[in-house]
Amino acid sequence: MTKWENRYDRLINWREKSIPNDRFVLILSFIVGVLTSFAACILKQLIHLFQYLLTLNFSIYNENFLYLLYPAVGILLTALFVKYVVKDDISHGVTKILFAISQRKSIIKPHNMWSSVVASSVTIGFGGSVGAEAPVVLTGSAIGSNLGRFFKLDQKTLMLMVGCGAAGAIGGIFKAPIAGIVFTVEVLMLDMTFSSIIPLLISSVTATTIAYIFTGTESQFAMQEDAFMISRIPYYLILGFVCGFISLYFTRGMNWVENLFAKITNFWVKFAVGAVILSALIFLFPPFYGEGYDSISYLLNLNHDAIFEHSLFYGLKNSTFWLVAYLLMIILFKIFASAATNAAGGCGGIFAPSLFVGCFTGFLVAVVLELLGVNVPAQNFALAGMAGLMSGVMHAPLTGVFLIAELTGGYSLFIPLMIVSVISYCTIYVFEPHSLYSMRLAKKGELMTHNKDKAVLTLLKTDDLIETDIQTISPNAMFGDLIKLISSSNRNIFAVVDRYGVFLGIVSLEEVRNIMFRPELYNRFSVRRLMVSPPEKIYVGESMESVVKKFDDSHAWNLPVLNGDKYVGFVSKSRILTAYRDMLVEISAE
Repeated sequence: MTKWENRYDRLINWREKSIPNDRFVLILSFIVGVLTSFAACILKQLIHLFQYLLTLNFSIYNENFLYLLYPAVGILLTALFVKYVVKDDISHGVTKILFAISQRKSIIKPHNMWSSVVASSVTIGFGGSVGAEAPVVLTGSAIGSNLGRFFKLDQKTLMLMVGCGAAGAIGGIFKAPIAGIVFTVEVLMLDMTFSSIIPLLISSVTATTIAYIFTGTESQFAMQEDAFMISRIPYYLILGFVCGFISLYFTRGMNWVENLFAKITNFWVKFAVGAVILSALIFLFPPFYGEGYDSISYLLNLNHDAIFEHSLFYGLKNSTFWLVAYLLMIILFKIFASAATNAAGGCGGIFAPSLFVGCFTGFLVAVVLELLGVNVPAQNFALAGMAGLMSGVMHAPLTGVFLIAELTGGYSLFIPLMIVSVISYCTIYVFEPHSLYSMRLAKKGELMTHNKDKAVLTLLKTDDLIETDIQTISPNAMFGDLIKLISSSNRNIFAVVDRYGVFLGIVSLEEVRNIMFRPELYNRFSVRRLMVSPPEKIYVGESMESVVKKFDDSHAWNLPVLNGDKYVGFVSKSRILTAYRDMLVEISAE
């Protein structure tokens, strides 16, 4: 043992003896909040630094074709960094957190504490059409996970630390402490108890306070909202339905584009295709350059002329028809710009794209209503549209409400925000029961949910429950050999396996009980004649939900586990029930 290992062991022992676990969790949640806030501030500063350096020698208000080249360069640098330095996939940050919680006992790789910050700052700083929020959420969760592992915390507390990291990241990058907590509960789907809320609150508030210190206390999007009027509720209902269907388009469209890129196996071809698509879209629609927060600010302040700057459509900005067409095209093509950025090798999230599309959707609905003779405040509808898209795409209505209210200071518009968020969520839920983050895991049965029954089944692993003490017998053995095996075994079932380990069937004590005391049959029957096929077979790596369904359908008490056609062992219903009970107690404990 080295001196460092000795000091580490002494530190852990001192902590366990001196600081009670519940108190230590509060201390650690504060540390997580501090570190995640610094990560968020560093990411923001890196993005601004890259943007400043790239535009140092020319004005953003003048036409410059370098804006078409920069995003491609950023994607290439990010892709090479990931490929040759990180050597791991760091895309789909929130999905990775969900996977870690559901399948990896909340363990997130150490490099995620910094790799996403570097990669996303380059991608977005060079103009990639994605957001910085998901990468910093992954960074915060990785900080929480690895701090928890360093202090050897149990799985349930480690899961809480991951949640603290996510809450701190949202609080730090958006300066939205309530949204940080709600996001953790809604999107990461942690089934939190009351005692778990306190650490989340500490991390979120700590991160937000530090963000205030370094970036000021003003809201990210300053706007002057119009007063809410009850008479406009029907129009907010319409906006909610529109946001729900746009969310559905956003979700399925992003998946469709990413699946198309996934079919391209050559690294350089994938990069080239994505870079060309992104550059072409930015040339046609300049608001696609970068996160798009400037365009959101323009619409929230009713300065829609600014979104036409440097566009081929600039001369048509005073035409209402072209305003509607331009807004609609931006809404429809944004997903291609964002998906191309990530699929080509960039690193970023869908927070900013969903806010961007939501803002344009709300503004478009307001413009259309104005054309129909209905007077509605466009800035309020743009604001509510942001909440509606976020609620629909992320399946998180509360996150949409609180995040938008905290981002803009539009607390007086809680009612329209709630109306649009709930209607949007209910609309998309009819067609897509899972969010863009969770749908991939849900299809594989790897998603942990608020349903404790399903959550327990997700946390249980089939491979951990395999019993290998059940004896095997050759199909060519005689009945007498089986009797000898029965006499020396404490199990009532036996696997029939050939000399290559291939599983052929089972022999149950119940099946031979009526003839086992007839010696004259011992050399007459072979095991091959006595064996039967099991009602179901389980395969290595199969989800526990599928395993339980097979037990329910077959009414069996023991089922064989195979790796391909090779015998591995058995899983028993009693073993599953015991493990289920233990896991339920663990995740339900205060």
